[in-house]
Amino acid sequence: MAKRLTKEEKLKIITNDFKLFAKNFIKIVDNFGNTVPFVLNPEQEQFMNEIGKYNIILKGRQIGFTTLSLAYMLYSACTKPDTNYIIMTHHASVSKSLFVKLKKMYKNLPHDKYDIFPKALLNNRDELYLDNGSRIIIATANGEDSISGNTFQLIHLSEMAKYPADVQEEIIATCIPALAKNESSAIIIESTAYGYNTYQEMFMKAYRDKESVWKAFFFSWLAKAYEKQFKHTFDEAENWFKINNQGRRMTYEDLEHDEKILRDKYNATYRQLMFRRYYIQTNSIEKFRREFPTTPDEAFMETNKAVFDTAKIIERLHYVIPPLETKEIYHIVPDVLKQYINKNLFIYHLPKSKVRHYAGVDVSSGQGGDYSTMSIFDADGQQQCSFYANDIPVYKFAEIVDALGRFYNYAFICVERNALGLPLLERLRKDYGYLNLLKQKVFDQRGKRKMQLGFQTTNVTKPIIINDMKEMFELGLINIECVRTLEEMKIYQDHNGKMGNKKGANNHDDLVISVAMAVQAMKQAKYYVDI
Repeated sequence: MAKRLTKEEKLKIITNDFKLFAKNFIKIVDNFGNTVPFVLNPEQEQFMNEIGKYNIILKGRQIGFTTLSLAYMLYSACTKPDTNYIIMTHHASVSKSLFVKLKKMYKNLPHDKYDIFPKALLNNRDELYLDNGSRIIIATANGEDSISGNTFQLIHLSEMAKYPADVQEEIIATCIPALAKNESSAIIIESTAYGYNTYQEMFMKAYRDKESVWKAFFFSWLAKAYEKQFKHTFDEAENWFKINNQGRRMTYEDLEHDEKILRDKYNATYRQLMFRRYYIQTNSIEKFRREFPTTPDEAFMETNKAVFDTAKIIERLHYVIPPLETKEIYHIVPDVLKQYINKNLFIYHLPKSKVRHYAGVDVSSGQGGDYSTMSIFDADGQQQCSFYANDIPVYKFAEIVDALGRFYNYAFICVERNALGLPLLERLRKDYGYLNLLKQKVFDQRGKRKMQLGFQTTNVTKPIIINDMKEMFELGLINIECVRTLEEMKIYQDHNGKMGNKKGANNHDDLVISVAMAVQAMKQAKYYVDI
């Protein structure tokens, strides 16, 4: 017969397990206004089981991760003496609201029943200080610096995407050294999508890059938590559908094209699809995608502003192939390129004998700002490789362009003719004897037509080459494999006739330009050399 646990033994087990502590001691107000024990939903439980040192979460609205963090901070502060915790929000009113929620959690702990909870020595509008030396503070992103000079066991940046764009990167840089140096300390960044900014860059890099320090978590609108938390709205949606469909529930025959994809590919239930349709009727499809995304790409998409079709980019991102592994190509590529493999140079296909290739080049100064880029396609429009680096001077980049061009069967190269493109063209022709370069027809001041190396971009020609690229991509005449290129295309904007990536200092369009140059090379389809 199993031994019956004493009250003290039960308490010890509960205080050593956050999920049990939350269920037994922490009370929250649910979506129906009832004060109930905090039982973790499936997504919250998954996160707690998989939490790492550096965590970044993209989620739909109201799935409960801020509540989870508050409860976990309270549990940790009560059970780990002399530890500090901070939660940061995007607005003072939100900070105030969250701290009220935290203090209510603390007040509702069964203090009179158990003497295991530390007493509050300080309990004001932005700090809860306990007599075991632990402290929880709340801060606002555009307020005073509450992180520098402190050491925190847990740092939570709530709705980071809504922080002022100019402080996001600095806050991250401040948080990392402020994190306690022990195995259980952690940073949690969580947010719904809100445009293109540092948060978006960090999440997508972590989501796509397996070697990222940050661990990405994505919770879509199809999460199980919503079935319970949004039950009332789900019921409303179902009743609305029945009223408009002779009293019957949704069936497969009722589904529109995008709903069939959600049903077939993502296993959406009819109840979820009725909720989606109901929400869209009261708001918009764009707002639903942002606040209740199916995929991370969908969360950040801005279809009404982007030059390129965002839906096609997202679909392409699902099927890109990884670059060839270093060990597969290291002994094949020219020596000058070896140091860049899978760091700056990403090769998706090796050149085939006698096949013509077309390349585009955009040049930067190599001083840490814009990127020098090169994109190469074969005659069928299949991307072969991409190169990008922002720390390579023009003379060195010329050597790389020459080596890559010759490696791909003496590719026909279109170089953007600007202040930095001119010295690159000169080195390619004079120093390396590269002959297979695009020439553009222009008229001189006397009205005589001449041919000049490279492609001159102007306010007139730039929209033309971008629209040529748009047509080639959206009609499936070129197949882009480079994820970074596709990410640049997602945020490539047309602002009153001026094209480029305008959403933040770290967003570039250099790979877009190199692909656009490659498309011009493919349009000319010339070859000045035999292969």
